[in-house]
Amino acid sequence: MKHYWLLAPAAAVFAAFWLLPIARLTVVGASGPDGIATYAAVLTHPRYFRSLVSTLVLSGAVTVATLVISGIAGLFLSRNRFPGRTFLTAMLTFPLAFPGVVVGFMVILLAGRQGLIGQVAQWLTGENLVFAYSMAGLFLGYLYFSIPRVILTVMAAAEKLDPKLEEAARSLGASPWRVVIDVLIPGLQPALISAGAICFATSM
Repeated sequence: MKHYWLLAPAAAVFAAFWLLPIARLTVVGASGPDGIATYAAVLTHPRYFRSLVSTLVLSGAVTVATLVISGIAGLFLSRNRFPGRTFLTAMLTFPLAFPGVVVGFMVILLAGRQGLIGQVAQWLTGENLVFAYSMAGLFLGYLYFSIPRVILTVMAAAEKLDPKLEEAARSLGASPWRVVIDVLIPGLQPALISAGAICFATSM
């Protein structure tokens, strides 16, 4: 109990940068002519409800795909030493240098109406392939944006795992899948939960 005061700075930051803005946004949103019914429209109006469902589905899909890809890549990079490892890690985490606006613009340049992918598809098949403005484009953009952040988190967590736990599981006859399910995933669970939460919030 006596150490709970150490949480005061975190609580102050949470209140200043999340709680107060959300409260202010709620008050401003409810100050219109429809009042609090404005928020109910999100669930009752078909168009808004479809947008909400699409956003949740997109965020969930991006989060799952990012955790799977980044989990495998992060474990591989943390457990193996090979020539080019540093370069590969740098390439996988390169999107960290770009803000989200730049990543979105890159998706448009590649898969927009005048994008490179569309021009190549036009030359090969005679049809212009455009998906930058669809759910697929949003999915790829958020995936590219989120992967490096989760990879670094998984790599840091994997470095702290005790390899002897995996060796003990194998010596007891556990299959590779059982080692992953019973040893690796529980050991990485805090990192995966925190990284997944950030990924989901970013995709929202």
